Amino acid sequence: MPILHNRVSQAELKQRLYAETEKRVTVSFYAYLPIAAPHVFRDELYKALNELKVFGRIYVAEEGINAQASIPESNFEAFRNHLYSIPGLNNLRINVAVDDDGKSFWVLKIKVRDKIVADGINDPGFSMENKGKYVSAEEFNRMTEDPDTIVVDMRNHYEFEVGHFQGAIEVPSDTFREQLPMAADMLEEQKEKNIIMYCTGGIRCEKASAYMLHRGFKNVFHLEGGIIHYANNVKQKGLPNKFRGKNFVFDDRLGERISEDIIAQCHQCGKPADTHTNCQNQGCHLLFIQCEACKQSYQGCCSETCKDIINLPEEEQKNLRKGISKGHMVFNKSRRRKMQKDPSESGS
Repeated sequence: MPILHNRVSQAELKQRLYAETEKRVTVSFYAYLPIAAPHVFRDELYKALNELKVFGRIYVAEEGINAQASIPESNFEAFRNHLYSIPGLNNLRINVAVDDDGKSFWVLKIKVRDKIVADGINDPGFSMENKGKYVSAEEFNRMTEDPDTIVVDMRNHYEFEVGHFQGAIEVPSDTFREQLPMAADMLEEQKEKNIIMYCTGGIRCEKASAYMLHRGFKNVFHLEGGIIHYANNVKQKGLPNKFRGKNFVFDDRLGERISEDIIAQCHQCGKPADTHTNCQNQGCHLLFIQCEACKQSYQGCCSETCKDIINLPEEEQKNLRKGISKGHMVFNKSRRRKMQKDPSESGS
């Protein structure tokens, strides 16, 4: 029986990736479609994609599939043909990365989940069949010229911080499941207005549009293919680009530049910066924005405390990490206040 998961260390896999000479293409795609046997679907997909040397992170659930992947250029057509051969995925939109170095993933992981995007929706009356209308890049630009059109960003705060559409509303939360009811509550008095929702590749804003209709909103739209598809379209068609800054992505790149604007600040010195990084102290691993000067000064760490720790012997670092549960550590406004009060606590 073939191996249906990876058995090589992450360090070795990453080393192999950087030794590759063939160019890779980074893509993302999703589809809401019924999958009766997700585990069987997962295993068949793993075997096919592994043969094509595809790397990436793919989630499969009864409600559909959500994927980010990296494919050797010579295998891209075979990859696309395989996807299109799967019932329900023919002519699936595949978003190609805007700013791609080909080093986004170094292993293939396909996991079965309860949902392809965690939404917290338990209402049996909710259905993805009733969702908002797609808007293209051209339609988005035209509709947003109307001051009464409301544009809603359905991404996390750290994604919004480095880049967003002009005039977009931030729904200030850490998770999509929190954002859905929050967005509906924020816009409760504006149910008759045109509301355009957007996200990275389309998966979250498509579900958000269905949720808003479920909550009684009337004129709900979502940006087709999200920021990635929009950015490719404005580039190809010479359209005005209304997105400012970087598009945060959930792979090793941590961002792709959509415009030259830098709208965020280094979380340590406050200078203009929009490069996300993870603290080099493995007992912290905080996701934060760091400029090049602070990267050198702090050795890629979020604080002097973490900098001191990474210079300790490895065995001592391991002992300090014991029992620590990092969870999903991201820099946010409450964390900023803490750093301003006592920088020595920021990475501990």
